[in-house]
Amino acid sequence: MASKAAPRILVIGAHPDDCEIKCGGTATLWKNLGFTVRFVSATNGCSGHQSMTSAELAARRKVEAANAAKVIGIESQVLDHTDGSLEPTLANRKAMIALIRQFNPDLILTHRPNDYHPDHRYTSQLVQDSAFSVTVPKIVPEVPPLRRNPTVMYLSDAFQKPIPFQPDIVVGVDDVLEQKVDMMHCHVSQFYEWLPWLDHEEDAIPKSDKARREWLKKKRLPLDISIATRYRETLNELYGRKTGSKFKYAEAFEACEYGGALTPEKVKLLFPFLKK
Repeated sequence: MASKAAPRILVIGAHPDDCEIKCGGTATLWKNLGFTVRFVSATNGCSGHQSMTSAELAARRKVEAANAAKVIGIESQVLDHTDGSLEPTLANRKAMIALIRQFNPDLILTHRPNDYHPDHRYTSQLVQDSAFSVTVPKIVPEVPPLRRNPTVMYLSDAFQKPIPFQPDIVVGVDDVLEQKVDMMHCHVSQFYEWLPWLDHEEDAIPKSDKARREWLKKKRLPLDISIATRYRETLNELYGRKTGSKFKYAEAFEACEYGGALTPEKVKLLFPFLKK
């Protein structure tokens, strides 16, 4: 990297709460090391509720995202694209280029392009379409270009077609798991209202705050357990078998070919907590 300053991490999810689910633990590790981290939601989340109006929900979810970011002291940004209607238009690409340039990240994390949700897919496409253009001065000339192409990586998913997720980096998050849960716990409208309603289990949600948080852990953390289990050999390679074999919870990321190369030097800089 050209700069000796602490690395800058830009996580771009499609909706408020996507970033917390996929990399809340790793973001906590980065923040603890002094990295600058920003969670961005490409849409305002205005559609994800069974009873609230779109305007009320958008306002509520922006606050929830901000509260989640405050848990670990990172930045939060929610864009005003309508939830469920994001498109990879030229105007949206230019806006994404400007956003990336203004933050000047060393690493960008986003969804893969074959995700189930169109907002996820098009968020991914917008980031990928911006990857080289952020360095081209005559594209979006009102914002100074970057002098290097940031590394881009994908957040994990379980979709198999056309190509399964193939992690290059797997991060053990056991030590920061409670902070990740605290971040997700801030998204009340989603984890305790909307998603249970979709799953026909709204009657199962506990009443007290403490009981809800425990319910959330049992409901959502199996994903992190499955990642650690599925990619155990990668954990062992990155941390050494003695340490890698002990992790129960993990988050995983795959390098995107469109960004700057994920060289061994960049891995060491961006993921210094990986220890063999």
